[in-house]
Amino acid sequence: MTRPRDAIPPPCEDEAVPSFDELLPRIHVVSLPLVTRFRRVTEREAVLIDGPEGWSEWSPFLEYGDAEAAQWLHAALEYANDAELNLADSGSIPVNATVPAIAAAEVPALLERYGTVRAVKVKVAEPGQTLEDDVARVRAVREVLGDDVLVRVDANGGWSLEEAARALEQLGAFTLDYAEQPVASVEDLARLREQLDGRVAIAADESIRKASDPLRVTQLGAADRIIVKAQPLGGLRRATEIVREVGLPVTVSSALDTSVGLTMGAQLAARIARETGTEVSPAGLGTAALLSADVTRAPKRPVEGTISLAPVVPDRDLVEQHAASAERRAWWLARLERCLPLLP
Repeated sequence: MTRPRDAIPPPCEDEAVPSFDELLPRIHVVSLPLVTRFRRVTEREAVLIDGPEGWSEWSPFLEYGDAEAAQWLHAALEYANDAELNLADSGSIPVNATVPAIAAAEVPALLERYGTVRAVKVKVAEPGQTLEDDVARVRAVREVLGDDVLVRVDANGGWSLEEAARALEQLGAFTLDYAEQPVASVEDLARLREQLDGRVAIAADESIRKASDPLRVTQLGAADRIIVKAQPLGGLRRATEIVREVGLPVTVSSALDTSVGLTMGAQLAARIARETGTEVSPAGLGTAALLSADVTRAPKRPVEGTISLAPVVPDRDLVEQHAASAERRAWWLARLERCLPLLP
């Protein structure tokens, strides 16, 4: 698809926020089917922005409020306008597989979509499921991949402190790399980490990307590692600065992005490693394997456990084929119009 070269004003404090009319010709709203239900949806909707310095993605989850969605928009506009954020066009980064809250019997077929991987993240604490379901799912991952692969679990803050302690005592038997956001609050993360006494490492996700003060994780000794994502944290620069300030090992992850958003995440992982010297583990950026369609004919699906840093230019036919309905496009455009005034 041809990209017009006139610039969108970047969303910086000393420059004007782009107007809705300036952005509208560059906006493409897509809806991509998933191979399995994930976060209670079967299709992933996203707004692609054809920017002067490359394609970017705006895809805050549907339930998020406008203030939070505006953070994601800041990231998308920053990336679309700044060539310095998309420097690396060769090389690759290691990624983990992601296993949604599916039945244990479905795990082998899903893992086949990823090929060879060095790490796996397993969703747990799904509403309506039990700890027994979680244990069976993690056991199935270990049975398929063996003992040499890193296994992580992600509860998205879905357990109480008591539930998390009980769950991780059982799941810890599978030798976990870490448990991601097992409880909702930073204070409970700190209490849980103290209770576990090193038996299971704790990673903070929502306590970083949804917090007004991400440094509280460090101040309270609440985590062994942090999870960072390019869109939710407001862009590559802010995410990198948070990693530098927090000072803990990091995993870069995605938010079930299209291949455009996954490229943003891959560039973030490369930037963090280059600029901070922080330990960066296999990233949660292999989720294109959960999409049954994408916006490029060379999707960022893992190959030998890695994805490339190369930029993505969406394919016109695929973008048109997977265009969202008129009703859903109107919903996203209305959301965009509400979020623009909330940018810095």
